[in-house]
Amino acid sequence: MKWIIIVAFVLIIGSLGSALFFLIHDRGRTRNTMRALGFRVGFSIALFLFILFAAQMGWIHSTGVPIGR
Repeated sequence: MKWIIIVAFVLIIGSLGSALFFLIHDRGRTRNTMRALGFRVGFSIALFLFILFAAQMGWIHSTGVPIGR
């Protein structure tokens, strides 16, 4: 489970770096920056939904402060 989350974070950071690269080199003339940022948002949402699904299935467990205190 840790590896899936680590890979997702690497994809998110890589997409952000790609957006920065296109922002510097294209200077807004192409849609590459927006596409890379769109992928970043998509990866972030997918990671969030996967974590919710994994918690629901019992693959991961919360170790934080109990709710209701």
